Amino acid sequence: MALQQMTVQEIVQIGLIPSFEAANSDGNFFSNNGKTFLVVKNGGASPVTVTVDSKIKCDQGFDHDLPVDVPASEERWIGPFEVGRFTGSVEATYSDVTSVTVAAFKI
Repeated sequence: MALQQMTVQEIVQIGLIPSFEAANSDGNFFSNNGKTFLVVKNGGASPVTVTVDSKIKCDQGFDHDLPVDVPASEERWIGPFEVGRFTGSVEATYSDVTSVTVAAFKI
């Protein structure tokens, strides 16, 4: 398998009925405008770590990926993602995908 593309849902004034999908075992990616968020819902009994891949190295030459822990039965809103650091596409992988659903939103 490979990273699976997600559709970014736009939050609008009249409201949005969010749609979530199962997290892909190889990870997900979505387009990024600098005002995009990733929402991860962990419906399982164990914590999950989401790792967002930073594409650009810092001025010290290091690539600082963004790890986010999502406790059991909780959710996390992650972002927004700076275009300079994460570019126009955000890639996220998960330590486990059992009972994990995800969605991407932009404002």
